[in-house]
Amino acid sequence: MRFRPNSRRKKTQKAYILDALKSGAKITPITALNSFGIFRLAAVIHELRKEHEIITEEVSNKNGATFAQYSLAGK
Repeated sequence: MRFRPNSRRKKTQKAYILDALKSGAKITPITALNSFGIFRLAAVIHELRKEHEIITEEVSNKNGATFAQYSLAGK
């Protein structure tokens, strides 16, 4: 079998979230679950912050539910 670097490799959860944030999207836990199948968005955000990504968090309330909405600073 021949080695093909990255030819069939799936993107990581961090890569999906970072790409979405860089495009200017605001991401909530529900959007992460529906769009990327990511259940633990806060854990992915934590890892990205450790890598010096400047990610802002806005806490929102809607229909009695409290949730975080993440975006890249300056976007």
